[in-house]
Amino acid sequence: MSARITAIYRVKDSAANIEARAKSIAVEQSVEMPVSAITKRSVLENIVGEVQGIRDLGGVFEVSIGLAVSTTGLEAGQTLNMLFGNSSIHADMALQDAIFPKEVVRAFGGPHHGIEGLRKRVGAGSRALTCSALKPQGLTPAELAELAARFTRGGIDCLKDDHGLADQAYSPFAERVPAVAAAVRGAQGKVPTRYLPSLSGNLDQLRRQIEIVREAELDGVLIAPMIVGLASFHTLVRENLDIAFMAHPAMAGAAHIAPAFLLGKLFRLLGADATVFPNHGGRFGYTPEECHALARTALAPWDGIKPTVPVPAGGMTTNRVTEMLDFYGRDVMLLIGGALLAAGPRLTEETKAFVDAVHAHGKVLGKG
Repeated sequence: MSARITAIYRVKDSAANIEARAKSIAVEQSVEMPVSAITKRSVLENIVGEVQGIRDLGGVFEVSIGLAVSTTGLEAGQTLNMLFGNSSIHADMALQDAIFPKEVVRAFGGPHHGIEGLRKRVGAGSRALTCSALKPQGLTPAELAELAARFTRGGIDCLKDDHGLADQAYSPFAERVPAVAAAVRGAQGKVPTRYLPSLSGNLDQLRRQIEIVREAELDGVLIAPMIVGLASFHTLVRENLDIAFMAHPAMAGAAHIAPAFLLGKLFRLLGADATVFPNHGGRFGYTPEECHALARTALAPWDGIKPTVPVPAGGMTTNRVTEMLDFYGRDVMLLIGGALLAAGPRLTEETKAFVDAVHAHGKVLGKG
């Protein structure tokens, strides 16, 4: 019997029909044809999906399906295809989780740096990390560089491009990245702020952008895996062991996939050192339970792969720092963007107030 991934779904169906529905999911996510028409024994035994369990959760069923590892080719895009490709079209089911055999975890490898690597880069000790974002779109490289210098003087740990910044005519990647990088270096104080440019485009364009990042002497990037493609994302991670990758959740809500699995587990498996997600109480609809599950999944011990730092974001403000750190603990990177930019001329002062609040919370807890 071949090694299998256990895919776990939430399915809305009747008790009378759920067993048949589970069998249909197993077939749909493996051979996608009538099993009665398959005559080769090895396909029947090793490739056809198998129902491993059905659990009534009250109004919805948890269905566990065993899917052959061999069908994934140990390639990122094909792995998601086998987990949820056709079934994602059904509005009454969601991919909740997947349990990966060790051979799959070893093949994809996880982050190269993780939370401790990112802390080391900015001398953060064991405290929580801070982050902000360059925006809005439409600014020139010089204007973004000026904003970056002001953020940096406020002592921010990480400064990322807004994920909407790409290679637009008003701010070409090849001009923006060296300009912002130089501004950040020139404004650095005790904290060695890390600037993470936003990557976009096809694989050839992504590779060229990585070259520009290296030429600017940077060691981290922002990337939206669901936009550029999981395979391209994982390829870049494997090709650039010294680069830290922060994953952005754009398009993560387009399919019915649980945030804890997609952003916390799958992005981590493919190499995200940090994973951005919408914090509860912000602009998006994630619940506290979803946020807690996502952060826990990103950090949990997992067959020796490094923890990914959770990055709650989306409409956060400085007055929520204590609340967020009480909720997530120190193993987190807090991202406040628009609320700091709204300070206008006081951007540096408000950034410093944000940074000081995070540092002070760590000292109160005696955790550096």
